[in-house]
Amino acid sequence: MTRFEDVIERDGRLVYTNVGDSMRPLIRQDRDILIIEKYEGRLKKYDVPLYKRDSGQYVLHRVLKVRPDDYVICGDNRYNKEYGITDRHIIGVLTAVVRDDKEIPITDLRYRLYVHLWCDLFPIRAFILKATHFPKWLKRKLK
Repeated sequence: MTRFEDVIERDGRLVYTNVGDSMRPLIRQDRDILIIEKYEGRLKKYDVPLYKRDSGQYVLHRVLKVRPDDYVICGDNRYNKEYGITDRHIIGVLTAVVRDDKEIPITDLRYRLYVHLWCDLFPIRAFILKATHFPKWLKRKLK
């Protein structure tokens, strides 16, 4: 089985569709195509790295804060921040999303506007996500 990091090392990029909903509404599971490219150096705020947790799980989430030794990362459809992801975990970085046969580079004005609205308003987003997840959580607990 070929690993993501092997494809990026060999080809300089990885093109695939994701599994999961943690990056909604930006990325739709099994519908959008992601272009991940090899990345060297330090990530910047708002970058979307593909990284591999120590557990071996691959994750594609957004950088909310760059710290001296690690990154604070969170999925666009999540409200729990992840800490302790370092440069050694990073495999590549999202450079474009292909939606409905149209490539949207991360430099696109609409993409950048989405990123700033969605990330700069994180406390409001987290509140909304918690409020929408609460009824589902409560229903599971009452069963």
